[in-house]
Amino acid sequence: MHDTTSETVTLLKADELGRIERVERNGVLLIRRDIDSARWWARGFARRAAAREARALARLDGIDGVPRLLAWNGRVLERSYMAGEPMQVGKPLDPAYYRDALRLLARLHRRGIVHNDLAKEPNWLVREDGSPALVDFQIAWTRGRRGNLFRLLAREDLRHLLKHKRTYAPDRLSTRQRAILSTPAPHSRLWRATGKRLYKLIARRIFGYWDNEGQGRIRR
Repeated sequence: MHDTTSETVTLLKADELGRIERVERNGVLLIRRDIDSARWWARGFARRAAAREARALARLDGIDGVPRLLAWNGRVLERSYMAGEPMQVGKPLDPAYYRDALRLLARLHRRGIVHNDLAKEPNWLVREDGSPALVDFQIAWTRGRRGNLFRLLAREDLRHLLKHKRTYAPDRLSTRQRAILSTPAPHSRLWRATGKRLYKLIARRIFGYWDNEGQGRIRR
């Protein structure tokens, strides 16, 4: 898939699910997710997650604000690099960021993709020109069917964006947006009441990161 002799590799993250590297190849930056380096007991899950991301990126090809799929062979995924800061660093205050983010979500949903992990600020980028971008499509909805479940999940994508807007630009929330924030979907309420505590325990004890960081750890 690649010629290692012409690469400069920077390790961004290594944990039980594998390695994520920033690669400069012939002057071009890209991101590489290596599944082969995952723990044996997590390799099946890591491979399915990477395959899901590959399907999502392929379907979203050509949308500005989404990485471009470069390669996926069942073991290594490569996607284009997107310059920018994660939301918790960039702290977007400009209302234009959220208007553009709403348009970006609408484009995803029109292609039949729901991100499903937009509560995490690191999955939102603030690019150099101040515009939004999205990364990490490992648990995205990729079936394409736009039934009731799709609409429910798409609404949660929107609600998570509005939660971030409430954090950084609360005075810019409309009355309708405040109403959406006040009515989470039933599965979201159930998740907060039950599964979220278990998820946080696993994330902290096994994968070594907190829910609002999402950065993992370098495995020694």
